[in-house]
Amino acid sequence: MSEEVKEVSREEAEKLVSEGAQLVDVRAGHEWDAGRIEGASHLPLAELSERVGELDRDRAVVLYCRGGNRSTMAAEALSAEGFDAVKLSEGIVGWSEAGLPLAPEGARVAESGEAAEILHAQKRLPPS
Repeated sequence: MSEEVKEVSREEAEKLVSEGAQLVDVRAGHEWDAGRIEGASHLPLAELSERVGELDRDRAVVLYCRGGNRSTMAAEALSAEGFDAVKLSEGIVGWSEAGLPLAPEGARVAESGEAAEILHAQKRLPPS
């Protein structure tokens, strides 16, 4: 692994984004659908290597996931590719627990994991 990933507080993340940094959510699709930080782009960790070209190499990247594991991996990978990448401390869980807004209206922080994604997909399918 590379050197330790830089972690930023919610306040530091907001400042970086206001100064032009890219805010990137690396969670799974069902988590993104349930709720996200306003202004974020969705780039799931599993798709990062194929979609890295969607990011601007000249702008800092603030990454977040549910709690920090996936954003750490993403920040390590992007840093190794020459990006100025940091992760949001405590992820979207910490963001929400601090009372900061989620989008869209009525959003929530979803559980992570394959089981949650399967349950979510089943809810979207019409009953048989």
